[in-house]
Amino acid sequence: MFSWLGTDDRRKKDPEVFQTVSDGLKKLYKTKLLPLEEHYKFHEFHSPALEDADFDNKPMVLLVGQYSTGKTSFIRYLLEQDFPGMRIGPEPTTDSFIAVMHGDTEGVIPGNALVVDPKKPFRKLNSFGNAFLNRFVCAQLPNPVLESISVIDTPGILSGEKQRISRGYDFAAVLEWFAERVDRIILLFDAHKLDISDEFSEVIKALKNHEDKIRVVLNKADQIETQQLMRVYGALMWSLGKIVNTPEVIRVYIGSFWSHPLLIPDNRKLFEAEEQDLFKDIQSLPRNAALRKLNDLIKRARLAKVHAYIISSLKKEMPSVFGKEGKKKELINSLGEIYSRIEREHQISPGDFPNLKKMQEQLNAHDLNKFQPLKIKLLDTVDDMLAHDIAGLMVLVRQEETNRPQQVVKGGAFDGTLNGPFGHGYGEGAGEGIDEAEWVVARDKPMYDEIFYTLSPVNGKVTGANAKKEMVKSKLPNTVLGKIWKLADIDKDGMLDDEEFALANHLIKVKLEGHELPADLPGHLIPPSKRKIPAE
Repeated sequence: MFSWLGTDDRRKKDPEVFQTVSDGLKKLYKTKLLPLEEHYKFHEFHSPALEDADFDNKPMVLLVGQYSTGKTSFIRYLLEQDFPGMRIGPEPTTDSFIAVMHGDTEGVIPGNALVVDPKKPFRKLNSFGNAFLNRFVCAQLPNPVLESISVIDTPGILSGEKQRISRGYDFAAVLEWFAERVDRIILLFDAHKLDISDEFSEVIKALKNHEDKIRVVLNKADQIETQQLMRVYGALMWSLGKIVNTPEVIRVYIGSFWSHPLLIPDNRKLFEAEEQDLFKDIQSLPRNAALRKLNDLIKRARLAKVHAYIISSLKKEMPSVFGKEGKKKELINSLGEIYSRIEREHQISPGDFPNLKKMQEQLNAHDLNKFQPLKIKLLDTVDDMLAHDIAGLMVLVRQEETNRPQQVVKGGAFDGTLNGPFGHGYGEGAGEGIDEAEWVVARDKPMYDEIFYTLSPVNGKVTGANAKKEMVKSKLPNTVLGKIWKLADIDKDGMLDDEEFALANHLIKVKLEGHELPADLPGHLIPPSKRKIPAE
């Protein structure tokens, strides 16, 4: 059991003991942040209250993209099996939000039943009404991938004339709700359809403040030539730069995420490397889930504090008897100035404030006289939580990570390239010759021997100083050459014989070809004369 104690007097009398990070987050939210949210109507303006399931659920991955970009095929590729309710086609096929989750038996749970299940983190979606709930289902199936993560498939975002047809619910608001609660958001683009429609642009803007969760996949990249692919990649980065307002460049993974043969296999190695990077990112989600929930609670607490200052400022400015309606309009119109004043008075970053235009629209529907004045005690409690309790939970996060076995997503496509000759980089770089009976360095050894004998070997060995003169001709940094020396000097005598010298040159070639050096010398690279003869 892990425990940590608070620092104020009350907690000294009544020490808080949390068995898990999840327990700690639930307790802190209910006792310290929720009272502030309820007092200032936070849930009516921003996000519904959190429930236990929000803290207990597995990491979730949200897939977003225009129709026919391969979202459902991507899930099918990860799971390596069909899931209930799955439909794939060139037309807009997925017209529902499908939460693909683990279950002992295959089946579909409709939206209205899903939002009353306390074990699922979807109860607050009830507020989006029947139009949405009729388009929301949970597909359950036994699959090893889903034991670690859940995946949310979304309706294809419409373009052109189609986007004028109303969905009957606020699509962007639903995605924003999911964005707050998921661990990763994957935006999928088709290499043939890079136009970002009005609805897609609105959706990406709704994901503001969650840029750290966003990854971009340029799918179906095997259908275009290398030169075209470079142009498409550049056009995608340019389009995203206009919509996603971040100084950093968003990570874009290029590939073809389905199990069909590559149409144009020229970029196979690039696709394999990109797929491996994306899989590693997804596999890390269970390990970082507690930290992500902690981070999201901090973001929520900061927004709740700012919201409290805004609401109390508006209440303070409202007249008690006459001219209420006129004053309300005046205050809403000058909300930007109120933001600036709060920013100066309380030293709050401009990035912590809610969207100005959206806030003005929401305030029009409220009676400002019913708002509450500033209650310092509630804010102090949240400040105390951020200053002391969160720091204690951070320690607990690290303790949990240390004590638990390493958690990674397993099964499905994640196991397909784990071992064997189809593993990423197998038989390349330092792995070249791994399956061969002959020592792979022997191929080029005659060439390396010629250089070796020009370096004045003594008793069949060259000194470190003489070897260095030759090795620096590679122009590799000393840090890299130092690592190569450690790997090649097998008997650790500070000198190299002809086999060790050939090995050093082979490793230099591996590095110059763009491959990474191994941390330890693989068995197949050890010179035959240095290999231990097994005891009979």
